[in-house]
Amino acid sequence: MSKVKGQFAWCLYDWANSSFPTVITTFVFAAYFTKAVSADVTSGTAAWGYAMSLSALTVAFVGPVLGAIVDQGGRRKPWLGFFTAICIMASALLWLVEPEPSFAMMALVLVAVANTAFEIGMVFYNAMLPDLVSKGRLGRLSGWGWGFGYFGGLCCLGLVLVGFVQTDNPWFGLSTENAEHLRITGPVVALWLGVFCLPLFFFCPDRVASSVNFGQAARAGIATLITTIRQVRNYGNIARYLLARMLYVDGLNTLFAFGGIYAAGTFGFTFEELIIFGIAMNVTAGIGAGAFAWVDDRFGSKLVIMVSVSCLSVLGTALLLVETKTGFWIAGLPLGIFVGPAQSAGRTLMARLAPEELRTEMFGLFALSGKATAFLGPALLGWVTVVMDSQRWGMATIIVFFIAGLWVMRGVREEGAA
Repeated sequence: MSKVKGQFAWCLYDWANSSFPTVITTFVFAAYFTKAVSADVTSGTAAWGYAMSLSALTVAFVGPVLGAIVDQGGRRKPWLGFFTAICIMASALLWLVEPEPSFAMMALVLVAVANTAFEIGMVFYNAMLPDLVSKGRLGRLSGWGWGFGYFGGLCCLGLVLVGFVQTDNPWFGLSTENAEHLRITGPVVALWLGVFCLPLFFFCPDRVASSVNFGQAARAGIATLITTIRQVRNYGNIARYLLARMLYVDGLNTLFAFGGIYAAGTFGFTFEELIIFGIAMNVTAGIGAGAFAWVDDRFGSKLVIMVSVSCLSVLGTALLLVETKTGFWIAGLPLGIFVGPAQSAGRTLMARLAPEELRTEMFGLFALSGKATAFLGPALLGWVTVVMDSQRWGMATIIVFFIAGLWVMRGVREEGAA
């Protein structure tokens, strides 16, 4: 029973921390910043993008280093707790961001710090996965955790929308004049994350701490990371997988970043319709992550990734060809079914491929593969959109990243599936 309790607590952390990207960086606070805090929407959007890019670069370079250090030191939960606490505190302080341009820099710093802590925390969280379940069940636990995350983020978003954002009488008597009903989203996310993350720290097992102190662990970890990079040919299979993931995740990240812009610009979606579509996409993604978890364990993570990214390519192409809003819904909603498994199986495959003694370091490199080239997709999409004077042609570049990722993925060897 204690083992099951630990696995449930691990999944519940995904439920807890998904509130941050859903409410803060995707739906509510990001829109509040660009429309009410920044001087204008254009400059606000650019500044938000720069802050997120700086955060991504920090994660890309710090994640592998800390992962290597933790592999030498042993325990992961103290590090996860430290970065979770930073994310909670920075999110709570967003309450101070009033709808005035003078608060823009404060907002950007807090969001960048919170996002960096969120992403680095995921390095240690993901590395705990293989310690909780056998290799033959990694796919199920990873998929269930990812599914929990989607629905946890949606529940927190629903709470915020019903209680504060889309009501004439926000809870607790908050005022709409000074955007209190929007600023409260930061403390709500902080409370949600702070409460639902606790079971992981009480019930999830952790590795035994090693006898080395932090200084020794840091020196040994950095030396190990340098050796790993220098001897990358000895980890050629993992390197090939990380390259493939870098490509198709660039496509996914660009789809997330510009999907709403495409829907609004080409099909005339209103803000309310975008919210509804985003919620529906999250529901289908959660269902897909949970449903494909069994397939992951039975036939392997590589197959799930190949099938998911292939279907994303086909459905993405359909989105480029449809002409009506109804057609967009028909082609767009099934995308979520394959977005969830592509992300979940990616984590499972890394858990199966990573050597046990380098597991956290490898998940640091896993984080790097999702962040180091995050600028490429948006940059290429923007350039093609301008050159061709067409959003459709710009969005077509996403399919290129999917196909390139599939091509590299073909050569990856997998071990560890049932």
